[in-house]
Amino acid sequence: MSGLTQLHAMGTAERRKEARTVIASSYLGSTIEYYDFLLYATAAAVVFPKVFFSGMDDWVGVVAAYGTFAAGYVARPLGGIIFGHFGDKVGRKSMLIISMLVMGIASTLIGVVPDASVAGPWGAVLLVILRVFQGIAVGGEWGGAALMALEHSESGKRGFAASFVNAGAPTGAVLGTLIMGAFSALPNGQFLTWGWRVPFLLSFVLLAVGMFVRLKVSESPIFQAALEQEKAERATADREAREQGQTGRRDIPLLQVLRRPRTLVFTMLAGAAGFALQVVMATFSVTYAVSRGADRQGVLYAFAAASLVSVVFVILGGRLSDKLGRRPVMIGGLVLFIIYLVPMFALLSSNNIMLVFVAFAVGLMIHSTLFGPLAAFVSEQFGTTSRYTGASLGYQLATLLGAGFTPGIVAQIYKDSGQDTASVVTYLAVMSVVSIVFIVLTREPKNNDLLTMKS
Repeated sequence: MSGLTQLHAMGTAERRKEARTVIASSYLGSTIEYYDFLLYATAAAVVFPKVFFSGMDDWVGVVAAYGTFAAGYVARPLGGIIFGHFGDKVGRKSMLIISMLVMGIASTLIGVVPDASVAGPWGAVLLVILRVFQGIAVGGEWGGAALMALEHSESGKRGFAASFVNAGAPTGAVLGTLIMGAFSALPNGQFLTWGWRVPFLLSFVLLAVGMFVRLKVSESPIFQAALEQEKAERATADREAREQGQTGRRDIPLLQVLRRPRTLVFTMLAGAAGFALQVVMATFSVTYAVSRGADRQGVLYAFAAASLVSVVFVILGGRLSDKLGRRPVMIGGLVLFIIYLVPMFALLSSNNIMLVFVAFAVGLMIHSTLFGPLAAFVSEQFGTTSRYTGASLGYQLATLLGAGFTPGIVAQIYKDSGQDTASVVTYLAVMSVVSIVFIVLTREPKNNDLLTMKS
């Protein structure tokens, strides 16, 4: 059955049932992918400085470990381009299966990388290589999962549907942090020798579960319809070109996106601060709370519990954006976070696990109002035949700019300022203001018609 025929033939109840299945699959797949990707963030905060960069000053080791962490964010736009191209040409579903396979294998192999005492600097080199493959995989995963949820949903529910993909990030963080936290209860020597490796090795089990679910979902009907329409238009253009003695043009999705650089650049800058705030809480804030005397395992569990609470708020943020628009909800979240930065670091430095939990919980709830609408906000900016490429590239460039180097920069700023958080607050506030400006300058996409929207 063709994409257009499928869209018209399916009844409302059938389409909603299919949408629920796809949304659940996107959420589960995103959870597994972000378990793998964000597990590395936790390990970079509490393990890698001691395992792969031992012998250095504590905060120098932290900065070095965050450097390997950044490699994944550098690779994410590349993953968006590669998977986006084939996702726009071949289909969303097949790219989701391949991206999950790459992520699962890379994450499992991280669990067997030899430490500095065995491999010297080569352990860190292997870590970076595998982190790059993680970045490529998650760069391809997000776009496919977001578009599958978005393109299977009704127009008034797209923010809600796509928010489940972003809800996979805190869910994956919860899963990874809980498992890493459980093994951190081991004696310190055992944890640093082998305990931290087990959560990465468990990635292979999650890979099997994710592949089973992914293979059962159907391709996006909007994509199939757009592909058929594009083929018909191309056939007409080729026939006319032959009649004129010319060669027919073949549009590459990346070139379609680059013809509208304003959309790409504005989308990237609009989303950057959200990722900076997210990654600071997952990395620097954990390290900071532990350095101020809080128990390592307690901090990890506090962050996991707060992340679990935030899952609901991510989805609520997406739903609210269906009512009010993507831009007002995202701007409101950023303004609140700027106001909250100073109290957040005060709570984190309290050496009280309950107050540390409050710091994480309030911060992640505020952040969720930005993160919930973000998947729809980015994806709705691009036409169907280049949407996978455009959304993936815009989103992943935002993660690179906002999150890739932020943990290292923030740690360096904190170290250079004599361990004063005022400089960190200023840096994050400035990033937030920049994103607010570009959200204001970007068009509101809530009511765009995805089926007829051109690239």
